[in-house]
Amino acid sequence: MIMAFEYAPAPESRAVVDIAPSYGLFIDGEFRDASDGKVFKTLSPSSEEVLSEVAQGSAEDVDAAVKAARKAFEKWSALPGAERAKYLFRIARIIQERSRELAVLETLDNGKPIRETRDADLPLVAAHFFYYAGWADKLDHAGYGPNPKALGVAGQVIPWNFPLLMLAWKIAPALATGNTVVLKPAETTPLSALFFADICRQAGLPKGVVNIVTGDGTTGAALVEHPGVDKVAFTGSTAVGKAIARSVAGTDKKLTLELGGKGANIVFDDAPIDQAVEGIVNGIFFNQGQVCCAGSRLLVQESIQDELLDALKRRLSTLRLGDPLDKNTDIGAINSAEQLARIKALADSGEAEGAERWAPACELPSAGYWFAPTLFTNVTQAHRIAREEIFGPVLSVLTFRTPAEAVAKANNSQYGLSAGIWTEKGSRILSVANSLRAGVVWANTFNKFDPTSPFGGYKESGFGREGGRHGLEAYLDV
Repeated sequence: MIMAFEYAPAPESRAVVDIAPSYGLFIDGEFRDASDGKVFKTLSPSSEEVLSEVAQGSAEDVDAAVKAARKAFEKWSALPGAERAKYLFRIARIIQERSRELAVLETLDNGKPIRETRDADLPLVAAHFFYYAGWADKLDHAGYGPNPKALGVAGQVIPWNFPLLMLAWKIAPALATGNTVVLKPAETTPLSALFFADICRQAGLPKGVVNIVTGDGTTGAALVEHPGVDKVAFTGSTAVGKAIARSVAGTDKKLTLELGGKGANIVFDDAPIDQAVEGIVNGIFFNQGQVCCAGSRLLVQESIQDELLDALKRRLSTLRLGDPLDKNTDIGAINSAEQLARIKALADSGEAEGAERWAPACELPSAGYWFAPTLFTNVTQAHRIAREEIFGPVLSVLTFRTPAEAVAKANNSQYGLSAGIWTEKGSRILSVANSLRAGVVWANTFNKFDPTSPFGGYKESGFGREGGRHGLEAYLDV
């Protein structure tokens, strides 16, 4: 009999991050209370403890932030690119120096495992600032004509699933191209953006170049609709993205949207099973499936369905769910009670519509918001779980017989953000990838990101690209 080793708890220390009891808005280089004094609380999803009290920005506060950004724009945009680059390089280095602190903070406020914030999120955050710092003095050579000009004030609204990384995706190219920023972080995860405000001060960034206004959806709407904003960038749900598109229509504001997804992960019969299983797990259970490009639809060739599902179930049985600050944890907490309720409702609909539900034996903590990794078989394209974005650790399994059928099923979605292909044949990878209506297609891997590579979607997954040279265009008058 083979004895399994027990994991000893390996918690990361909370002492490395000092969370203040309350935070104000960061406007014109200073923290200040909301104009009407309103505040809201931010909770830790894994324990439901109150982490801090945060100012609720009003339309008046948004106006002050936009005016500060407009005032700073004149001098910031006039700086030589090499000078702007120095600030971006400095920010990137400070992020690296404070990465342990920021990783713990992100895990506390978001609920994702420390292993992900430490090893994935923070290195990518710093890499984006380093990358766009390198572009700041080379904009003439970016392919957008000689001497491209900044747009002005960028209003940016980011989600709660990757709070600091989405901030970097938005702010780094905006600053590199000479724009100033007013950013509204998600209501449930405001802390890392406020810590970033402190990093801006630490880096000596001129006042007003970056402004952080915390609040709920009304704060975001006030920012998007403000007449002094020249560019709107939003990452979040398709429903909110549509509302933003309607509010911006008829204005001269430039807009990019990165919205929902229902990514297809396609496994052919010649794929290496063990490698594919790891890719499937990473594709849907990374960040508890709270990823817009998650591989939430598994399309597996019929001839290997049983073998693949057996291997996948064995692998899911080894995942560890629990304290996100434990370095052994694979599955952390769901971000909020509202998100957990949505995941439960959609999973229940899968059972009600006849799909077969399976989850490994999993003890859920008594406090916090938790959902066990789950997969559904006997799923058809008519099921809600195959059509709607669940944004949780839930995988729907469908089958196919031919590459043409795989492509047809993969494309049979309102979304078009991501896809994955697993096969040993390079020609099949190229052929299938070319037929998929997805902004990002991974081959024999999944959820691999790099600041040099553009990211974005088709159809109801939005438009515009972030990352790479393409990410500069959204912030230039071209």
